[in-house]
Amino acid sequence: MEKRVHQSIEQVFNVPFTYQVFFTEDLFSSANGLFADLVKGDKVPKVYMVLDEGVVQHHPGLIAAIKAYASEHREVFTLCAEPLVVPGGEQVKNDQQYFQQVLKATHEYGIDRHSYIVGLGGGALLDMVGFAATIAHRGIRHIRIPTTVLSQNDSGVGVKNGINAYGKKNYLGAFAPPYAVINDAQFLQTLEERDWRSGISEALKVALIKDASFFVWIEQQALDLMDKSHSSMQELIYRCAQMHMDHISSGDPFEAGSSRPLDFGHWSAHKLEHLSDYRIRHGEAVAIGIALDTMYSFLAGMISENELNRVVDVIVKLGFELYVPELSGDSLLKGLEEFREHLGGELTIMLLDKIGSGVEVHQMDPALVRNAVEKLNQLQLTNSRA
Repeated sequence: MEKRVHQSIEQVFNVPFTYQVFFTEDLFSSANGLFADLVKGDKVPKVYMVLDEGVVQHHPGLIAAIKAYASEHREVFTLCAEPLVVPGGEQVKNDQQYFQQVLKATHEYGIDRHSYIVGLGGGALLDMVGFAATIAHRGIRHIRIPTTVLSQNDSGVGVKNGINAYGKKNYLGAFAPPYAVINDAQFLQTLEERDWRSGISEALKVALIKDASFFVWIEQQALDLMDKSHSSMQELIYRCAQMHMDHISSGDPFEAGSSRPLDFGHWSAHKLEHLSDYRIRHGEAVAIGIALDTMYSFLAGMISENELNRVVDVIVKLGFELYVPELSGDSLLKGLEEFREHLGGELTIMLLDKIGSGVEVHQMDPALVRNAVEKLNQLQLTNSRA
């Protein structure tokens, strides 16, 4: 029998991705030409807006301002429909009706690849809208306008989007850089204290694994960061966004490997969100996850007690809890396998070998995780009594 000869053709190509993160205030005022300049082209493109319900409630003049801005710049772009207002938070990622509404709009209003879908809201809304924009027509230009600290310094400036499914966070999604990101500081002023504080946890995360001097700065500015009138928050957002962007350009932006170094503290955070039915905000869960993995790093002999205490003190000073009941029990440990499954390959978890330096490990001792949880429970009780 004649042996069959196999043939193949190999193609290798690179596609450069470029996008900018802008920092501004009062984006839709007549004096601010940023948005109009951003979408200006040879033709007048369609723009479709998806707005976070909570932001609309706190900024009752927002829709009118957007319409007035569009009217003033009608020779540059056109609003193809009334802005779509949907709930923010994990609800918008858990219930696929909102995702389907955005997809349906692309069909009904003839939104094509030369149009723009704009998501304005917190990180969850941006994730959902970005995913819809990514799969409609295989990619419609997407502009993100983050309105929370968490989304302005972390999730909103990255290349990931998605929705939740099968009880798992971000189970459906894609990697797709936005066309641009616009951080408007004015939106932050109406945030509830929980949401203002929650975003700081992502800055703490990136400082602990990448930049000891940034951690020291957070230590020193912790109380000022809780003051909305203080300029420290804008500096934190800018520095954290810059570090996030630097990471995207220097490593594995589409996570082809098993490593996700910017997810320090996240394996347990994602599980805590689900176990609490999303009562715990993402940023709050990340703070607890950071505390857990820092305590584990200490118990494993990787960092000193002084380093542990410094991290715990900052977390407490920023108003976060160290322990919640959802940490106890075997359900939390299932988050390790779900985290591995989400990335594929072997389990890869980021821990600390010193403040400002993360190290990847490929296994975690369940007994040591339980011990870390109990230590955090004791610390929480001590702080409560104090």
